[in-house]
Amino acid sequence: MIRDNETLEALLDSVRRFVRERLVPAENEVAETDEIPESIVQEMRELGLFGLTIPEQFGGLELTMEEEVRVLLELCQTSPAFRSVIGTTVGIGSQGILMDGTDTQKAQWLPKLATGEVIASFALTEPEAGSDAASLRTTAIKQGDHYIVNGTKRFITNAPHAGMFTLMARTNPADKGAGGVSSFIVDAKTPGISFGKYDKKMGQRGAHTCDVIFDNVKVPAANLIGLQEGRGFKTAMKVLEKGRIHIAAVAVGCAKRILRDALQYSLERKQFGQAICDFQLVQAMLADSQAELYAAECMTIDAARRRDDGQNVSTEASSAKMFATEMCGCVADRAVQILGGAGYMAEYGIERFYRDVRLFRLYEGTTQIQQIIIARNMVREARANA
Repeated sequence: MIRDNETLEALLDSVRRFVRERLVPAENEVAETDEIPESIVQEMRELGLFGLTIPEQFGGLELTMEEEVRVLLELCQTSPAFRSVIGTTVGIGSQGILMDGTDTQKAQWLPKLATGEVIASFALTEPEAGSDAASLRTTAIKQGDHYIVNGTKRFITNAPHAGMFTLMARTNPADKGAGGVSSFIVDAKTPGISFGKYDKKMGQRGAHTCDVIFDNVKVPAANLIGLQEGRGFKTAMKVLEKGRIHIAAVAVGCAKRILRDALQYSLERKQFGQAICDFQLVQAMLADSQAELYAAECMTIDAARRRDDGQNVSTEASSAKMFATEMCGCVADRAVQILGGAGYMAEYGIERFYRDVRLFRLYEGTTQIQQIIIARNMVREARANA
């Protein structure tokens, strides 16, 4: 649902210009230094990118899901590391508070997140709890007016820069399943929190992840999201469902850039006396990529519109995330093939994208988890209608 086309187009024009003039020229610097310049982060704040999904009453832009997708299609036509700077605040880091938090919790945290004063991070994954998120072992045991948190979180995006964590922890150790999990807002400066070294990843240099260790961390009971125990897993699943449409849009945006670069190379590169874009086998790779990209974009926008209409989009969100991220990987692979030897060389950038986009099929639910969700929903619906 687009509320005001004129306002949205003005925002999209600003994002396109920002990507073209600031982000694309900085890609190599970020890849070499593993750091995003603070000046760029500040410009993101000024553009309002940290507050895309936060309600206007808290200083955000309050974009609908479709509007958010449209922005991401433009913002992500550059290194995914730039999107990652705002991604956890716009998405999984803040949405738990927005969806299930109390009025007081929203008023305290959302204005700071909207301006980028505070960066949010989502602390769910653990050394032995990834796809099986309900099996997490981090505990939060209530003592008086506080909870004492102990445990380790792994691969936590933006953790080194976070001002707060949306934390999932087990408040009922006797309940080993999802019902024993609660969600908390944790100030990153709280004593007892420490961080591991930056993870050395395959790609996405400039987007930092690391372990977060909680050692007898005292979290006020007032920071229990919604002030209700046992709702954490449901909160996480709602957050991740929205995040899957977000990641689908990220994948589509990146694929647009990759395919555009591959097409441009094929127009300029000559072999056997003609541009390689005139060879039918190259054309086949370009055509397959364009068709799959078109399909993924349509799926993502449709899922966003359905969510804006208030529909249950569990199947659609998982379908879009699965298809779009797999598509992006295929487009990147074909782009390397189209460029040939040049595609394997760092100077052309395609090999960097090839490594960067591999992560899309893993985080916020692997492709295999999406398959399980889709199939289970199909079976459940069929049985209900039998």
